[in-house]
Amino acid sequence: MAEKTPAKRNRWLYITIGLILVVFLGVPLLPLLSNVLRARQTPAGDPSTVLATRSTEEQTQLSERERGFELVLQREPDNEVALRGLVEVRLEQGSIASALVPLERLAERHPGQPDYGILLAQAREYLGDYEGAFQAYDVILTANPGDINALQGVVNLQLAQNRQEGAIGRLQDTLKIAAQANAANPGSIDVASVQLLLGQVYARQERYTEALAVYDQLITENTQDFRPVLAKATVLQQQSKVSAAKSLFDLAVSLAPAKYKDQIKQMAAELPDTPTVGDADAEPDLEATEPAATDSETEADLEAGISLPEVEDEGDRPADTDGSGR
Repeated sequence: MAEKTPAKRNRWLYITIGLILVVFLGVPLLPLLSNVLRARQTPAGDPSTVLATRSTEEQTQLSERERGFELVLQREPDNEVALRGLVEVRLEQGSIASALVPLERLAERHPGQPDYGILLAQAREYLGDYEGAFQAYDVILTANPGDINALQGVVNLQLAQNRQEGAIGRLQDTLKIAAQANAANPGSIDVASVQLLLGQVYARQERYTEALAVYDQLITENTQDFRPVLAKATVLQQQSKVSAAKSLFDLAVSLAPAKYKDQIKQMAAELPDTPTVGDADAEPDLEATEPAATDSETEADLEAGISLPEVEDEGDRPADTDGSGR
């Protein structure tokens, strides 16, 4: 395999580090918003092109559902079922801007359900309202500094805005308060996940020594967690330490839940076929830990996905869309 140019290696590092954080830590986009954002990849680049793939009947059904939720909200402006349904319909229609009002009401009326605030932040970011997105994340993190999905979202936004030092500062501040926060409310801040985010930021800045120090600490303290092993492997690969990276990829495969093994193997396949000069000295000590017999608890913890929270009372969902429910 031919040696990659620096630009290609950088691109690969960002993709793999992003995969670690997105797939193995949390998903930054709700499924519906993610589908709408794929419209950016179309030649038109317009979310409204989502509708072009729908039949006339499907578009009519969406419009009828939208009207039904609007009728309910005329009578009950804070009906969570109707607000949620209206958001879903408008996102399916590709109309992110029109989803903002019901999203804002959901986030305001249900502060204990941060998924609404995260989706609001993502929608504002997509529409170019970056300060509004930061504000939405700050509302969540003020109430719960350890909300990992909000932390990941705000860090990704800071990186996109070239605010790397701000991202590092936020994560370091979160780690500083972790012991006290967890003493008062056990598990409120997942220290390992916050450290993984910090390592990602260092790696994005090519501050590899600092990134590796973070990952080494995590590997020592979390011997059955494949994520820091995988993160370190990608950094070593970026440094052309092929043998060391391969050993760590193999260890990550052995530690990871079954659902992630193929993805890690695909990452390892990007390694050159032959090690570079001087690579042997970088071989890590892998008298490591054997993977646990089962990883069901870890796999459950790693299940991705922010999703619109369930609403227990479904009785308020409009059954008719012709205005007769008025």
